[in-house]
Amino acid sequence: MPNSASHPVAPDGDGTESAAAAADRAASRATDLRPFMAAFPSGVTVVTALDADGLPRGMTCSSMTSVALDPPTLVVCVRTASPTLRALLDQGQFAVNLLHEQARSTSDLFASGAPDRFDRVGWRLPLGAGGPHLTSSAHAIADCTVVETAAFGDHTAVFAQARRISVRSTAQPLLYGLRRYAEWSAATSGPPPVALPLPPRTVPAEGGARVRS
Repeated sequence: MPNSASHPVAPDGDGTESAAAAADRAASRATDLRPFMAAFPSGVTVVTALDADGLPRGMTCSSMTSVALDPPTLVVCVRTASPTLRALLDQGQFAVNLLHEQARSTSDLFASGAPDRFDRVGWRLPLGAGGPHLTSSAHAIADCTVVETAAFGDHTAVFAQARRISVRSTAQPLLYGLRRYAEWSAATSGPPPVALPLPPRTVPAEGGARVRS
């Protein structure tokens, strides 16, 4: 994830940074956003692309969300120094692989940066694909075209239009939060929530203020 934004710097009259602005910038640098984001469970995504030599590139990406339905647009935030980012920007396209609940090892593999990771998973490159499809690990795949980027801090946000979606309805999502994995089928297998009682009705008293019955 990109670091949280700091406030704009307001220089003093002599062009130097004010003490308040300097303190604000120091506090921003000291803030670690990772515990906050770890408390926000989500699905697990692997972004894949081909580099200029036609070699597959890919990485586990924890920052992916939809931006718009029309046109269908996603944004992924990728470490700026990543070879995967360089590949998807060079090619102008990539694939977003949403991992199913049996693909924890794939998530760890693509987070590790192991150079042989594509030799250790099943994948293919269908005609018109934006990047390698992790056929043995993904339950949904979006082929995307890059439309805009925005660099901030140590990450780059890549906005892309999804041009093709494929979904395996028989597979369930892998979840990640608080630095551990969970299975969607296990998370949803509990008893239904207990219906809470309705709040007391508010009855207006004749000629007076509202009171609770």
